[in-house]
Amino acid sequence: MLKNMSLGAKLNLIMISIFLVIVLSTGFILSLILEKKAEKVVADQAFILMETMGSVRDYTSQQVNPELASRLETEEQFLSQTVPAYSAREVFEGLRNSEQYSDFFYKEATLNPTNLRDKADQFETTEIVEQFRAQSDLKELTGFRSLPSGKIYYVARPLAVSKESCLRCHSNPNAAPQSLITTYGDENGFGWKLNEIVGAQVISVPASKVFAAARRSQFLFIGILSGFFLAAALLINLFLNLSVIQPLKQMSHLAKQVSTGNMGGEFEHHANDEIGILAASLNRMKVSLEIAMNMLNQN
Repeated sequence: MLKNMSLGAKLNLIMISIFLVIVLSTGFILSLILEKKAEKVVADQAFILMETMGSVRDYTSQQVNPELASRLETEEQFLSQTVPAYSAREVFEGLRNSEQYSDFFYKEATLNPTNLRDKADQFETTEIVEQFRAQSDLKELTGFRSLPSGKIYYVARPLAVSKESCLRCHSNPNAAPQSLITTYGDENGFGWKLNEIVGAQVISVPASKVFAAARRSQFLFIGILSGFFLAAALLINLFLNLSVIQPLKQMSHLAKQVSTGNMGGEFEHHANDEIGILAASLNRMKVSLEIAMNMLNQN
């Protein structure tokens, strides 16, 4: 097959093969780099928000709860503002009012929560909370999760009953403030034990848009690379046609004329490259052939 192809076609085939190898390898490597970069972007966002929510919880526990704790027995409705989990969730919901963070989520996914909005779903239970409960030295989990709204990146940290004061509201209904029972009932959020991991803080950051932007960057780069290759291929083909193919065609045509006895033409090429050397050699051969033919004619 290659034997029947022209020199230009062979060169184009080689260039196309090289281009495909470069594009495929570059695309693969670039995909890995951009994916890592995109993952770092969403991870950084998640870690910052996680630290912020941790600070909100600490502030509530250290500053707000002591100020309001005495009112838990006198108020008819439970003061949820005394609960670190509630404060963190409400602060985050306020953050989500901003369009930039509307697709971000924070949840203190709990196996047996007082407020059922914090109930861990199947994924949070098996893939996050139970992992923390099974490995007490595990301090953080990260990963991706697919939701109907798209792919998300999550960061999770264990929630443990680290203070005995927490058991006031979570050990048994008889010890809990009456306002808590009135507000949430006596069926959920009890039976917790000191140092037990009861749930996990989970920050969810939308990853689909970030990865889509990374893919667009990848396609843009490949498009630019393809444009450069196309321009280079056109220039190489033009150079090859002017410097090699056309001179060779002219020499081939002249060689046919010489083979029929027409010695009037000259193999012309004004460059000192290989084609020029070939033209000079053919001219010497033509002169030698012409001399030999003249000698034969004289005899």
